[in-house]
Amino acid sequence: MSAETPAAPGRDEHYISVIKRNFRAWRGGRPFWAGLFVLLGGIPIAYFPYAHLQIGHLTLAMATTAGAGSLIIGVLLVVLGISLWFQKHVRVFAGVAAILLALVSIPVSNLGGFLVGFLFALVGGAMAVAWAPGAPPAPEHAHASTGFGDVPQGAFVDPAPAGPVVPTTKSVDGVSEPNDLSGTNPANGANGRHSAG
Repeated sequence: MSAETPAAPGRDEHYISVIKRNFRAWRGGRPFWAGLFVLLGGIPIAYFPYAHLQIGHLTLAMATTAGAGSLIIGVLLVVLGISLWFQKHVRVFAGVAAILLALVSIPVSNLGGFLVGFLFALVGGAMAVAWAPGAPPAPEHAHASTGFGDVPQGAFVDPAPAGPVVPTTKSVDGVSEPNDLSGTNPANGANGRHSAG
C-alpha cells in the first residue's frame, strides 16, 4: 500500500477509529444525552442520604427518615437513564417519569440531592421527551429529472396511459381520488356489481 492509496473504511483503519465511528452511529440513533443526564441525576439523589462526610474529626451524617425513598428514586432514575439508551421507543414514558421522580425528590431526598440530581434528572427528562429520531437522508438521483418520475433522461416514455382512463378529482390535500361512480371500479368496493339505491 503506497502513501497515495486512501484507507478503505472498516478495513485499513485503526480499531479505535472503528470503535469511535460505531459508537457515534449508535449514539446518534437514540436519546443518548437524555439518558446520561437522567442517570447522572439519580446518583446524587440516591447517594447523599446515605453519605457520611468527614470534616476533620467531625462526621456529618445526612441520613433521613426518607432514606429508603431517596434510594428508590435514585435507582429508578438510573434504570430510566439506561432504558433510554437501549429501549429508545419508551423515551416519552421514561422522560415523563424522570421529570416526575425529579419533582418528588425535592421533598423526599434532601432537596433532590442538593438540587444537583434534581436539575440533571429534570433536564434529562425534558430532553428525552423532546428527542425525535432523525429522518433518513433522501437518496440522491444521478440523472436529470424528465417530469416522468424516475425515468432516466433520453428514455422513451409513452405519454398515453394504457388501459381505461378513470376521471379523478383533486382533494383539499392535493391527493387525487378516483371519481368513478359506475360501480365497476374495484377501488369503490363494488367489484362490478351495481347496487340499487
